[in-house]
Amino acid sequence: MSTPQPAATISPAVRAALGRYRIIAYVVGVMLLLLVFLAMPLKYGADNPSAVNVIGPLHGFLYVVYLLGTFDLGRRVRWPLGKFVLIALAGTIPFLSFFTERRLTHELTDH
Repeated sequence: MSTPQPAATISPAVRAALGRYRIIAYVVGVMLLLLVFLAMPLKYGADNPSAVNVIGPLHGFLYVVYLLGTFDLGRRVRWPLGKFVLIALAGTIPFLSFFTERRLTHELTDH
């Protein structure tokens, strides 16, 4: 019977970058869901663009913060460019930022 491998040890800088990434991934994910499932139906179904006028630019700004967080984490763990691009795009597809955040957390912390 083999002994279990210890969890991977990550540096405090990577752990901090991962924490920042996790927060912004959730925030961007929630904002995108609000935009797609609340603001857009109000705009096109009820002819009321006010929610899109608020949530749209806010999501855009937060997505830029998400890109910065993704870049910071990717630089610290030395992701190849292709992986960075795929993770960056996760903030543009509803629900994908939640899945990506969970997968990266497990990948980097090994639990």
